[in-house]
Amino acid sequence: MTVQPADGFSLAAEFPDPSHDQWQSLVEGVLRRSGKEVAGPAAEEALSTALGDGLTVRPLYTSADTSADPGLPGFAPFTRGSRATGNTTDGWDVRQRHALTDPVRLNEAVLGDLENGVTSLWLAVGGPGGVPVSGLARALEGVYLDLAPVVLDAGADPAPAVRELLGLYEARGIAKESARGGLGVDPLGQAARTGAEPESESAVHWARLCSREYPGLRALAVDALPYHEAGGSAAEELGLSLATGVAYLRALTAAGLSVEEACAQLEFRYAATADQFLTIAKLRAARRLWARVAEVCGAPGAGAQRQHAVTSSVMMTRRDPWVNMLRTTLACLGAGVGGAESVTVLPFDHALGLPDAFARRIARNTSTILMEESHLARVTDPAGGSWYVERLTDELAAAAWAFFQEVERAGGQAAALGSGMVRERLAATWAARSKDLARRKEPVTGVSEFPALDERSVEREPVPDVPSGGGLPKVRRDEAFEALRARSDAHLTATGARPKVFLAALGPAAVHTARASFAANLFLSGGIQPVHDPVSVDVSTAAAAFTASGARIACLCSSDTLYAEQADAVASALRAAGAERIFLAGRPGEYTGADVHVFAGCDVVAVLSSELDRMGVA
Repeated sequence: MTVQPADGFSLAAEFPDPSHDQWQSLVEGVLRRSGKEVAGPAAEEALSTALGDGLTVRPLYTSADTSADPGLPGFAPFTRGSRATGNTTDGWDVRQRHALTDPVRLNEAVLGDLENGVTSLWLAVGGPGGVPVSGLARALEGVYLDLAPVVLDAGADPAPAVRELLGLYEARGIAKESARGGLGVDPLGQAARTGAEPESESAVHWARLCSREYPGLRALAVDALPYHEAGGSAAEELGLSLATGVAYLRALTAAGLSVEEACAQLEFRYAATADQFLTIAKLRAARRLWARVAEVCGAPGAGAQRQHAVTSSVMMTRRDPWVNMLRTTLACLGAGVGGAESVTVLPFDHALGLPDAFARRIARNTSTILMEESHLARVTDPAGGSWYVERLTDELAAAAWAFFQEVERAGGQAAALGSGMVRERLAATWAARSKDLARRKEPVTGVSEFPALDERSVEREPVPDVPSGGGLPKVRRDEAFEALRARSDAHLTATGARPKVFLAALGPAAVHTARASFAANLFLSGGIQPVHDPVSVDVSTAAAAFTASGARIACLCSSDTLYAEQADAVASALRAAGAERIFLAGRPGEYTGADVHVFAGCDVVAVLSSELDRMGVA
């Protein structure tokens, strides 16, 4: 915005607009001072960040980064929102998930949530992980079913739960047109989770019933969470949701529903991650892509996708779980700004078991604070017009559409699941991402970065075991480091002490602090306790300090200059004092005393796993 003073002259009039070449020249200078000699486009590429799906985030976007016309909110292609007013009327729907098996406890939790800001319920019903169907009435006792929408997660056989819920509406005198929520029928999603053959007849039956008699209920869920939870990328999640939605459209229209009626029976569920811009772009791209599907099917006005965003379980950590509150806040922000109509924030202790009342309170209040105090819902599509977001939306939509076409060429979603194509594709994506996690190129705060070995553990009631059968696996970002930390914990229990590493820091603190901090952080991520006492050592003091540390291994930490002068001699002194293995913080140089070099980008998981093996830490 240009500020105009009282005399009518622009305050920016004497400042010429810088050109892209001028900016690039400044970037070259900064990189040159950091030791990188690059020029021209290579300078900009050096500051770019690679995302999955072949996407790249550049450091600068300008008006030259044009994108397709996103249209207006509430109108095709619905990129800017499925409704003209977005969530500005009363905010997004705060949908809390519950997976308690005791109807009485579930009722207490449900009523507490509804009294304190939750606006709809997502209930696990039936099976080992949900409330028994016979207990649903007790669980919903005192709930005004015409005011609080209920969405079911009833597993592979939803019919008993659906009948029970519809029976409750009738028994409590709720008019059919007043019922709100969703039945959660998703045979293809269940096939992805369990490996069972999808059965579409019941989905068609319930969709036809809702279309005729329950205008406020959506019978089918297009749940993309199984693909995200198996390690899929954003484009793969979108592509598979499109393939699932198209499969349901084919089944419903074949049963006599119009395209408009069939689309009205679908609610799409996506994961929201702590990468808020990718989440925003994903939800915007999802609406654009579904609008294209509806257009091709001859009903362009029916392409307003209904979206339910759920904060990612893949990003949730078991160590330092309090950080999950920050992750879910970013994810909720991305979901709200991205235009999701309903948002579920998983409690911060989700990865540890069943959440307690405090965790549920924090989860629901995350949405409340973002809407009521940060006013995120007061603007429709607040990210619209951002050159970065618009370009990312375009590129993500193109990648997702390409993968959707691959699935269609393979025979559609059911065939792609049955043939193993989906499993193989997601496994390859997760394998590539796992390498970045192991190298800490994708850091996980509290786990691979800044871990605390002395943190107090958080105990929760375990979630009932739900067998996955032959379905897609569930992955976590913290799993490799969690395995290392678990070995350290077991060693602590068995011996009374954790494995240790002595940090042999050479020279003054100003010289060695950066690499000593790096090394300490690295070893802590694998449960190996660093001992940095005294602050500095040399060839004459290293041996005694190592012996006093009680460690079996040591890591040299200093500058390249001091390494060249002292590393070999100090390493020899440490070996003479009994050091079984010598690490060095830094890339290999003109010194031969170290057995292993640890540096930014090395495979931390492989290095630490190998060392724990060698030390006999089971």
